[in-house]
Amino acid sequence: MSQKRTKSKKNKRKNLLINILAGFLILLSLALIFNSKIRDVIMIWNTNKYQVSQVSKEEIEENKTATGNFDFDSVKSLSSEAVLSAQWSSQQLPVIGGISIPELEMNLPIFKGLDNVNLFYGAGTMKADQVMGQGNYSLASHRIFTGKDADQKLFSPLARATNGMFIYLTDKEKVYKYEIVEVNKVTPDRIDVIEDRDGVDELTLVTCEDANATERIIVKANLKEVKNYLEASPEILQSFNKPYKQFYE
Repeated sequence: MSQKRTKSKKNKRKNLLINILAGFLILLSLALIFNSKIRDVIMIWNTNKYQVSQVSKEEIEENKTATGNFDFDSVKSLSSEAVLSAQWSSQQLPVIGGISIPELEMNLPIFKGLDNVNLFYGAGTMKADQVMGQGNYSLASHRIFTGKDADQKLFSPLARATNGMFIYLTDKEKVYKYEIVEVNKVTPDRIDVIEDRDGVDELTLVTCEDANATERIIVKANLKEVKNYLEASPEILQSFNKPYKQFYE
């Protein structure tokens, strides 16, 4: 009887372990299937949270004094795991403005620096001393290649940018209007595209052309007009208030 009981207990333990393992594999499979959706929900929620319409002018001025990371080599590719991992630590990212391209339905916060978390939710400044409306104001963000409506997230819409489109920046003191004059593809070593040029006030937007980051999309725009924030048209101000598009109804 003792041997039968021992064998029965061993079988129960074996079956329990098999069931636990099977359950874990099912959960892992579901996570792999839905991780891009979870990633997108987190990104959308945080982008809306940090939009310039949610931040006061005083907070923006304070954030301009924050210490940013401007080490290009520290920027990691966007992954679901990285986005999920970033949620475990409390954070208050340094919003210093907003960027809107109405024709591409794009509205994102601008953060100081190229910290990876900044680039998960918006655009990051590429140089420590740059000032809106002066010199070559340069911004970078990720392009998304997987998931529903991937071409509408972060800087993905830049793949559809064309000459003549207007781009608006604001720090809630001024609104800066730029007109796109160039859309090019370059290799990652072309750092010269973000350097200042004498007498030229321009905007440079940078994102990946392909999933392996072998090329960059470079959008160049020239400064056309500067207005006080409260004097900008209702349509332009509304473009900064438009919530990041919700992809899951």
